[in-house]
Amino acid sequence: MSYLILVPLLPLLAALLMVVGGPSSRDRRARFGVLPLVAACIGAVATLVLVSSKGPIIVRLYESGSAASLALPVGFYIDRLSAVMMVLISLVGAIIYRYSTGYLYQDRFYARYLGLIAFTTFVLLCMVSSANLVMLFVFWQLLSYMLYLLAHNHSHAATLEGAFKTFTLLRVGDVAFLAGIVLAHVLYGTIEFQELFARAAATPVTLSPLPGLEISGATAVTLLIFVGAMSKSAQFPIHIWLPRSLYAPTPVHALLHAGIINAGGFLLNRLAPLYGLSSTTLHVVFVVGTLTAILGASMMLAQNDIKKTLGFSTIGQMGYMIMECGLGAFSLAVFHLIAHGLFKATVFLNCGNVIHTARQEPAFPHTHHAVEEHELSRLTWLTGILTSLLMPLVILLMTHGVLHIPLRDAQGTVIFLFFIWVTSSQAILTLTRLRAVASWKVSVAMLLILLFVIFVYLFAAERFTAFLYPDPHAVSSYFQAAALPGGVFDGLVVGATLLIIMGWYYLYAQAHGKTLWMLGWVQTLRVRLYVLFINRLYVDEIYHKLGQVLMRIAGRLDAGSIGKST
Repeated sequence: MSYLILVPLLPLLAALLMVVGGPSSRDRRARFGVLPLVAACIGAVATLVLVSSKGPIIVRLYESGSAASLALPVGFYIDRLSAVMMVLISLVGAIIYRYSTGYLYQDRFYARYLGLIAFTTFVLLCMVSSANLVMLFVFWQLLSYMLYLLAHNHSHAATLEGAFKTFTLLRVGDVAFLAGIVLAHVLYGTIEFQELFARAAATPVTLSPLPGLEISGATAVTLLIFVGAMSKSAQFPIHIWLPRSLYAPTPVHALLHAGIINAGGFLLNRLAPLYGLSSTTLHVVFVVGTLTAILGASMMLAQNDIKKTLGFSTIGQMGYMIMECGLGAFSLAVFHLIAHGLFKATVFLNCGNVIHTARQEPAFPHTHHAVEEHELSRLTWLTGILTSLLMPLVILLMTHGVLHIPLRDAQGTVIFLFFIWVTSSQAILTLTRLRAVASWKVSVAMLLILLFVIFVYLFAAERFTAFLYPDPHAVSSYFQAAALPGGVFDGLVVGATLLIIMGWYYLYAQAHGKTLWMLGWVQTLRVRLYVLFINRLYVDEIYHKLGQVLMRIAGRLDAGSIGKST
């Protein structure tokens, strides 16, 4: 089965096609370049079928001959997680490449751009199928360089500045990631995934970095690697590189938001057995993901540019994905990763169409003066209340004792059911803005969304979990390790519940012209929060000031050392 290495190599062939040859054959090579990407997608699907039936595939291309050798083993390890990611990456890569052949055909760097798209697809496929931590890190590094090159228009000052800051900030996470790999090798003597997991579980190690402070080896390794995941997946406060990179062509962001930025979620899933050994790290992951989800979504609501809106939306969604990992719901995070990748790639490509059309037609987008309902109709209001407040209680009673998934030992079942409720309620609350649509249509849409979300989450909870993680004991151990203290978990559930109820009350009050309690205070808070979020919490300015302070300190230290030497 060594022929499977051709799957990640096919996009490399497409990249080479765009590099060789002259300008006269550029368009022909661009058209033929999509064929290796389509072939890679077909091969990825075949790989997924093969792995599902026969188990993980291990391909060794090179192994070091002795322990003293500096050579590192090279090969591929393709399990169900890798195969699923390969299908997503190759599919999205082929679609974006084909779209780009028409979107940027007039650009003078057209051939280089298509070659970079194909090469990035190759790097992503190799990363998700890497056989060990060092191989994964090498391709992880290449992705950081690709983000700089994919900015494309380096003659534009703002684009070049954003690309440089992206590259610089990602170095922070990459250094921590590398430190985690070195520490893992020192503690456990291996960089191979399965051996690393087995040794970490069999021989717990305790470290004492400071007097009186003890930390487990698994916690230290996973925390360092998580910093790497934070940087690549734009987690707060290392999220500022993503808005800075929005000057790149729209298809680049379709690939970035559908593939590259998901790398953090993939990394946590790849190392799930190691993260399952550290409750401390999982709790840190949960806090960071939750904070990023809230702040990313809040900053998204304050943006007035279509690409910035989508960019901050991705930050919030990545926080949501990381939060799911922190709760031990690794399979749900992968399901979220796939859904968001397909959705955001489609949205960004359509965003490109809108921008392209707006440049050609000054009157676009066209305004339609439809007659809107000024109030929520009684039918819409009752349907929303029943679907988002009462139906979850029915679902909880109906599914109790029906789900056959190994999550009952901890908070797993509640987590999945609660995600069903929050997601469906968010969508249903959004539908209340459809005032130009008949009330009965809005009500039907609410019911259909609820049923769809229930089906999707139950599928993710049972079937997708069993597919990605066939060992029920391992799944149960992840939820047990991620279990929050009872009071904290109950507080989160109650807090989210109150927010949903307050959201409905706020909509009802606005639709019926009623005043809210302490309306003046609420309005003042809204304005101040809007100013805060539209300025991105002033994190960019804080980093700028911090950089200036560090440069002054470095200058004084440098001057002092020169003075002593003279």
